[in-house]
Amino acid sequence: MRLLKRIPHDRYLIELHQYNQKLILKIALDQYEQSFKLPESENGVSDLERLLSSTDFLRNCLQRFISMREDFTASFKSIQNEN
Repeated sequence: MRLLKRIPHDRYLIELHQYNQKLILKIALDQYEQSFKLPESENGVSDLERLLSSTDFLRNCLQRFISMREDFTASFKSIQNEN
């Protein structure tokens, strides 16, 4: 997987990769990561940069990160309570 670009953001680590004729957008926050795979196209990188400028998309990403953390924390606590 080849790193094409790191996109600066104050909250997230955002990276754009290229792999097997696909663009892979990775958005990370703490230990959680979301990945989006898209077909490679001529406008792919610029389209993704426009997508990231959309506040709705990143706001929804934040909600998914919160949900991921809640799910993980609840599951981990239930395992610890079994002991």
